[in-house]
Amino acid sequence: MGRDRSRELVDETWRHSEWEREERLRHLTPGEIVRELDRYVIGQDKAKRSVAIAMRNRWRRQQVGEDLREEIMPNNIILIGPTGVGKTEIARRLAKLAGAPFIKVEASKYTEVGYVGRDVESIIRDLTDIAVNMVRQEHFEEVRPVAEKMALDRMIEILLPRPRRSRKRYPTREAYQEAVARWERSRDRMWQKLVQGKLDDRYVDLEVPVQTMPTMQIVSQAGVEEFGFNFQDVMDSIFPKPTKVRRMRVDEALRYLTQEESEKLVDMDEVVRDAIRRVEQSGIVFLDEIDKLVGNTGDAGPDVSREGVQRDLLPIVEGSNVMTKYGMVRTDHILFIAAGAFHNARPSDLIPELQGRFPIRVELQSLTEEDFVRILTEPENALIKQYQALLATEGITVRFTDTAIREIARTAQQVNETAEDIGARRLHTIMTTLLEDLLYEAPDVKKKTVVINRRTVQKKFREVIEDEDLSRYIL
Repeated sequence: MGRDRSRELVDETWRHSEWEREERLRHLTPGEIVRELDRYVIGQDKAKRSVAIAMRNRWRRQQVGEDLREEIMPNNIILIGPTGVGKTEIARRLAKLAGAPFIKVEASKYTEVGYVGRDVESIIRDLTDIAVNMVRQEHFEEVRPVAEKMALDRMIEILLPRPRRSRKRYPTREAYQEAVARWERSRDRMWQKLVQGKLDDRYVDLEVPVQTMPTMQIVSQAGVEEFGFNFQDVMDSIFPKPTKVRRMRVDEALRYLTQEESEKLVDMDEVVRDAIRRVEQSGIVFLDEIDKLVGNTGDAGPDVSREGVQRDLLPIVEGSNVMTKYGMVRTDHILFIAAGAFHNARPSDLIPELQGRFPIRVELQSLTEEDFVRILTEPENALIKQYQALLATEGITVRFTDTAIREIARTAQQVNETAEDIGARRLHTIMTTLLEDLLYEAPDVKKKTVVINRRTVQKKFREVIEDEDLSRYIL
């Protein structure tokens, strides 16, 4: 297959996949979004409705005339609620559902003393990096069938090189043509063996590039920023890229060649353009612990000014241009979802300018015992399903009775009330403690069916729950 024809097929496939993506977003109604979120997050219907409306408004904005489209700003959201009630999970699942670039940052880290990491604009730079990697991977998946065929062709050339015309070896034209015909017949048989994996155990020598120079970091007033300036890229334009010979199995070599061919087929300029467009039009930034940016001005201490961090965040939330190593990125239409417990502060304590950029405020409810029961069993990634799958790899079948599940939920609720309330995260601690012995002894266990009932749970936690100090230490 010629490379030009391969490029045409790749472009045609990518256009079709983009059309499919747009169609999927068109059918992603608020009700459908909430139903999808229900598969992973229990309760918090109000928060789900708010983020579903915000996501649907993005699609609606794209259908509006170009003049008015630029004037429609996203309705950023503040999710208010204790830890472990699903704030992060709602935002992360929403981004995955829409195929949108997503980044979670802890707002409080910008107040840390001695924090020489990066300024707040690095949020957008990191989001752009994520988008480029996401779009590049999508392009790789689209070109994979073509790349795999090209990789097979190259592998056959390595295993069974095409006869070269040589007067000494093939004195007549007929002899050379006969050799080519034999090669073509052998090539067809070799192709079948490669596809069937019959040659996977053989070894071949491949020339692979040598990575020599690391990415350069620039120190500026803003801190340490990675601009992706790579001296190797400059040197490659002057000198040939150094290579080394690696011996590898045929199946490993095929994966490497497929990756190499995919990179040749993918237009990185197009990837970058598409990634920047996705960041600007559908990017989601989750600002966690935003309540930590609210502090009593009378407090003395070495912390960086929290109000100063709010003012640093303001431009990117309002809409500004941020320079990244891929080019300029506008933040006007990025959706910002902030979250915080707000135990010792209120959203109204944020500076007025920042408050105005988060017009939607949703309070999430603390989880109840009934919620814990549902979290343990209903979601597609429910904890009980996870542990059953983990132990199934050792050939062990674990069954939980309804009363056991209820007792686990009651224990989690009780510990959350007497100690720090960490929401659904308490279930991870409870489940790990409950199954610790089984997880440790699983490879040597003779009994392959284990039933966890209420008595098992009570026996495991009775001593821990009664001793408050021990409970705080273990749970």
